Parts: sequence; C-alpha cells; structure tokens
Amino acid sequence: MNNAGFPEEPENSSLGMDGDIPAALRDNPEQTSKIRLTPFLIISSFVGFLLLATVSGVWFFLVENNRNPQTVVESEVTPPVEDENPEDETNSDAILGHFSYPEAPPSELMPISADGRIKMRTSAAKRFKEMAAAARAQGVILAPLSGFRSEKDQDPLFFGTAARRNQTPSERAAVSAPPGHSEHHTGYAIDIGDGAVPATNLSTKFENTRAYKWLEANAAKYNFELSFPLNNSQGVSYEPWHWRFVGDRDSLETFYRARNLKPTPVSP
Repeated sequence: MNNAGFPEEPENSSLGMDGDIPAALRDNPEQTSKIRLTPFLIISSFVGFLLLATVSGVWFFLVENNRNPQTVVESEVTPPVEDENPEDETNSDAILGHFSYPEAPPSELMPISADGRIKMRTSAAKRFKEMAAAARAQGVILAPLSGFRSEKDQDPLFFGTAARRNQTPSERAAVSAPPGHSEHHTGYAIDIGDGAVPATNLSTKFENTRAYKWLEANAAKYNFELSFPLNNSQGVSYEPWHWRFVGDRDSLETFYRARNLKPTPVSP
C-alpha cells in the first residue's frame, strides 16, 4: 500500500545517483594518482638516503680528523755533496791535481826536432809535423820546446825547481807535475813556442803570438787540444803552450778513460 503524498520509489534504488554507470567502469582519479606517485617516491627516497649517507660520512670523517689529527712527516731530501776533487774518484793515483801516466816505450818514439832530441809517439809526431808544415806555409813557425819526458827527467824539474824557488809541493804542482804524473810521460804531449817570438816561450804571453792564434784556429784539425786552459777542472795554472795529441784510441783513452774528464773548449 502506498503512502499518500509520496511517489513510489523506483526499483533498484540502490544504484543511487550514479545508478546508470556500473561500479566496475568508474574512474578513480585519486587511486591512479597514488599509483603514479609510487615510483617517484621510491626514487626520491633512495636518492635522499644516498645524500644523507654521503653527508654523514663526510661529517664523520671531519670530526674524527679533528679529534685525531694525523702528523705528516715530510721526508728530507739531502742534496748531494759535491766533491771538491771529482778527479780523485776516478783516479786514485792523482796527486795535487795531476793524474798518473805510464811512460811511452822508447821503441814508439819519433824525433820531431831538427837535432832529434825532442821526441813524441809516432802517431803524434807525424801529425805534429803535418801541422807545423801547414802553419809554416802560412808564415807561422811552431817551434817544439819539449816532448816526451821520462820520470827521471821530470824529477829535477819538479823537486829541484821547487827547492830553488822555495816552493811547497802544492805551489810547484800548480805549474809543474810531480814525477809519474806528467802528460809528457805519455809521448803525446808537447810544449810549443813561436819561432818568431822566443821571448814568449813557456809564458802566458804566448797567447798573444801568431803561433797561438793559429793553433787556436787549426790545432783540432790535426787532433791536438790545449791541456790546461783557463779555469781547468784540475786546478793547474793556465798553460797556453802545452798541447796534447788525442787522435787515436790509445791517446784518447790515456787522457779520458777512467778519469771522466770532459774536454774544455778553447776560448775563441
């Protein structure tokens, strides 16, 4: 029985206001949004965790470093000590700046002077004669003053002269080698003068002569070099007249091997 004044309710009133749309087909925007946000939240949480862990690690390291400061010990590098006499390391027989040299065998000597008294090793003698001839062709006279000298010859030159001049061995060694330590023993060394100006023989004034100027410009062509230039490493006085032959293996090894010497260029 119907109540008066009230219309009848339609059947299936349980559908309500949306009764014409099936429940399974309705969109739920709130649920979709939650599903889409889930990956973002996971990634954000992971990145945040990493950031927090990094910051915490740095903070912990700094705090621990301040609590226990590490002492850094710098290793000291000791600079090498330069040997005042580097030659002594390579020639234990060196005395007062002069190296020991063996005497040339008499059989290997050849005269280079007109009277035959001044001699050199054959290889050196031949090259000196060639050099002297070339110089003479240009009007320069290379006069040989001294060549090979034995230890017996060197003895009075060193000890006898030192006694006459009241020189100590060190003082004498600055201008002359002790016996057994002269380059003249080798037969490769020679003292040269200017035949036109003999007053300059065995003097530093020889450097002002034509003979010295010619040697300076041409001696290397004939395998000769100045033994004791200015400020030489052996500490021997400047001797512009003293030259040595280094034109074969034996002469080169005699003066350089086991001594670690470097040739000193002649000043132009």
